[in-house]
Amino acid sequence: MPFETHLTICRGRDLLDLAAAKPFSSTPAGHDTRPFVSVLAKRPRTLPHLPISQPPGEKWQVRIVGVSGKLVLSLMRRLGKTMLYPNEVVEKHFGVPATTRNWNTIVTLCEILKAE
Repeated sequence: MPFETHLTICRGRDLLDLAAAKPFSSTPAGHDTRPFVSVLAKRPRTLPHLPISQPPGEKWQVRIVGVSGKLVLSLMRRLGKTMLYPNEVVEKHFGVPATTRNWNTIVTLCEILKAE
């Protein structure tokens, strides 16, 4: 490939523990705000102060709200025609590669892990 790639892995137990904690239970339900989880390729040397809103202020599109080990919790909302994706915000502020999935995907993975 003409670009550098990264493999990002996390333990199933980490996902199960995160889901059991119900980290997005206090997030207001709505079609405009969606929860995401990013898995960092490695732990960052330092953690940024949270929350982080991008862009800053009331018109944020991505807000990083928490960290659990290598897992970063964020919210995304679409405002206007442009869309900012959580992965680019996470990688910028944590300084390591990441892969990001919607919370619904994490819940589905946890159901599969519990069934095994």
